[in-house]
Amino acid sequence: MAGGAAVLAKVAVLAVAAALVVAVGVYLAREPDPAQMPVGDLPGWKQTGAQDFTEPARAGEVGDVYGADMRGYHDLEDTSGMGVYTPDSVLSVRNGKLDYFLHTADGIPRVAAPVPFGYRGQTYGRYSIRFRSDTLPGYKIAFLLWPTSDDWIEGEIDWPEGELNGKMYGVSAIKDSTLKGPARFDPPTKYYAPTDATDWHVATTEWTPGKVKWFWDGKLVGETTMPEGVPTTNMRWTLQAETKDGADQDPPKPETSGHLEVDWIVQYAYAP
Repeated sequence: MAGGAAVLAKVAVLAVAAALVVAVGVYLAREPDPAQMPVGDLPGWKQTGAQDFTEPARAGEVGDVYGADMRGYHDLEDTSGMGVYTPDSVLSVRNGKLDYFLHTADGIPRVAAPVPFGYRGQTYGRYSIRFRSDTLPGYKIAFLLWPTSDDWIEGEIDWPEGELNGKMYGVSAIKDSTLKGPARFDPPTKYYAPTDATDWHVATTEWTPGKVKWFWDGKLVGETTMPEGVPTTNMRWTLQAETKDGADQDPPKPETSGHLEVDWIVQYAYAP
């Protein structure tokens, strides 16, 4: 009997150990929680910036709390010319989120374009943002990489871009294309995210020599096809919310207002 009890005890110990191994394996295999800001380097990427918006800031105080670059563009017309960047009436930080209050005041749509990690920029990189938006017809976003020289000849990388009542897409302006005529874009056909932005999503841009890739919640949405057209000079990350532009532009109705929220943002340098 004693021998049998010892055998049973060993079996029980082994079963518990096996269960622990399985539990640890399952835990380690779980997908990262998208609500948690990524911290630290990744294979091939060195983290150069991270912002989790832990400090509250009322409207008009974002520049004081987070620095002038987070306040971004101000007192300038947006791309369509219908809106004006007025960050002090648009931006605040509450409940751990950067909040854009997009609205019309004195007959002018009020928008904002923070430059979260400064105007110096970098050449090549990985950029991730977790965000959501109310449905706001007439407003759009273009979270973009823009040349630090402010010379569009060097190209432009947009992701996510789209109207705040539809799906997002990615596009890259082909460098030097404006020297030969109208700007050209790669890919020529837009590839859209599978969902709109009314729920929380993580959008990631990977910019490497000769290639740009766009990811939505970790899944590839689209990529460039012309290596020679990919930008090769310093660019700054700009989180631009503005009024709708394009041939079918319509200004937001004065009564249209709501919130675009950013949970966290991270930036990496290319480190192959």
